[in-house]
Amino acid sequence: MTQTATRPRVALFVTCLVDLQRPSVGFAAIALLEAAGCDVEVPRQQTCCGQPAYNSGDRATAADLARDFVEAFSGYDYVVVPSGSCGGMLSSHMPHLFDDDPNMKARAEALAAKTFELISFLVDERGMTEVAAHYNGTVTYHDSCAGLRELGIKSQPRTLLASVQGLSLVEMKEPEICCGFGGTFCVKYPDISTRMVSDKVADIAATGADTLLAGDLGCLLNMAGRLSREGKAVKVRHIAEVLAGITDDVPAIGEATR
Repeated sequence: MTQTATRPRVALFVTCLVDLQRPSVGFAAIALLEAAGCDVEVPRQQTCCGQPAYNSGDRATAADLARDFVEAFSGYDYVVVPSGSCGGMLSSHMPHLFDDDPNMKARAEALAAKTFELISFLVDERGMTEVAAHYNGTVTYHDSCAGLRELGIKSQPRTLLASVQGLSLVEMKEPEICCGFGGTFCVKYPDISTRMVSDKVADIAATGADTLLAGDLGCLLNMAGRLSREGKAVKVRHIAEVLAGITDDVPAIGEATR
């Protein structure tokens, strides 16, 4: 665990999808960070991290958003985000938007160095190995592409899930295979994306799990939609909701609109 003289001051980057589609993930993240001994703030001036523009090749817009992000978040000990894809954007790609601006690049690199995905931060930086939560069910976990390949998130969620009372984890045959969302990929290549998520849903259903968990809301929304369209009764949740023990008060993703 990282040792500091006082409780670390952590800025929560909520992300666009959490803000607009699933605010409960943000509240769960705050609860988990506070349980890990952090003082949490949510900067009001935060906007998008620039990932959609970056993925679409609009570097100018991505850089403008990144400048705003650096201004909003630089004054904190850590920046934590409940999303592997946004975390990957901030820690791996954002500094390169300023390759022609040494001063701004240095600021972006300093911010990237203290930016972490939520579950990775809890386990790797704060030394958390267990949570005080209960979930009565069998779950399977999807390793999102950005979290796994850019940030090395694999064992951390499983470490914390192992401590949840009543929860049983059963692995998919291929938990690391992409669900087909890929941000703008699913819009640019809908036929390929649909085939990928259909294969993923078949792997999920084959586990017999009653709940699907992941750390990226985009992936979860994509898989929840396909599960619903195929009539498969699998609940879908962000891992933070289960680890924070708020599932009794919050419907699973997609339940409220069915």
